[in-house]
Amino acid sequence: MPFVKVIKNKAYFKRYQVKFRRRREGKTDYYARKRLVVQDKNKYNTPKYRLIVRISNTDVCCQIAYARLEGDHIVAAAYSHELPRYGVKVGLTNYAAAYCTGLLLARRILHKFNLDKVYEGATDIDGDYFCVEDVDDGPGAFRCCLDVGLARTSTGAKVFAAMKGAVDGGLDIPHSVKRFPGYDNEEKSLNAEVHRKHIFGVHVGDYMRSLQEEDEDAFKRQFSRFIKAGVGPDNIEEMYKKAHAAIRADPAHKPAPKKNVTKKRWNAKKIGLAARQEKIKQAKEEFLSQIEAQKE
Repeated sequence: MPFVKVIKNKAYFKRYQVKFRRRREGKTDYYARKRLVVQDKNKYNTPKYRLIVRISNTDVCCQIAYARLEGDHIVAAAYSHELPRYGVKVGLTNYAAAYCTGLLLARRILHKFNLDKVYEGATDIDGDYFCVEDVDDGPGAFRCCLDVGLARTSTGAKVFAAMKGAVDGGLDIPHSVKRFPGYDNEEKSLNAEVHRKHIFGVHVGDYMRSLQEEDEDAFKRQFSRFIKAGVGPDNIEEMYKKAHAAIRADPAHKPAPKKNVTKKRWNAKKIGLAARQEKIKQAKEEFLSQIEAQKE
């Protein structure tokens, strides 16, 4: 057998340093985080805000946060499971729902800082490029950077829907149109109409029509919640238009009503020291009375 050099010897393991916990768990890209978090020294301790977008199988989570030594501080948050309050009861993880969640977060944080009247954002949504500009005689626009985490930043990704919603809501986020649906990489131009259809869920309506024509059973199986909620291909755009108006009218967070749940005990309730001593006293008296009765 030929000689094999031992690479991982004692010296290697003595000098081995484990990576950060969230890197070991595969949750944080520290190369990107460092560039998103580190603030210029001449800006002292000014918060560097990030628009954090995370998409799961059932929810879209959008947060505005800034980093501190003890951890990130969340300034405001919005979730797609809040959208039923604004009329969007189904399809809470599609492109249009992600846009609504970003819009909700933008209006919520501007309302918190009393900037919602100064920065209205884009009221006429056409899917084209929009950027908020600072007003001359007032406070500057709320600026933050997009934090996509470990998500793939491919063209048409839903993280950019949330960003577009936040931009149209009045936040200043540096971006381009290269990753929006409808962007042609060869012609280097954005088809705003295609992007607008994604924002208002028209592409979902078109797919519903085609699937209904091809396979009625598959349509009923795939869009059962849409059918139950009364959402069809003809009224889906109107649903999102009403949701945008409702979000702008009242973006404030409403806590869920408190539930009065009576907890069931699986063990005996503690009676306390005094009651326990009284119980022992009664048992002694009863025992002594039985002995006296036997003597008689």
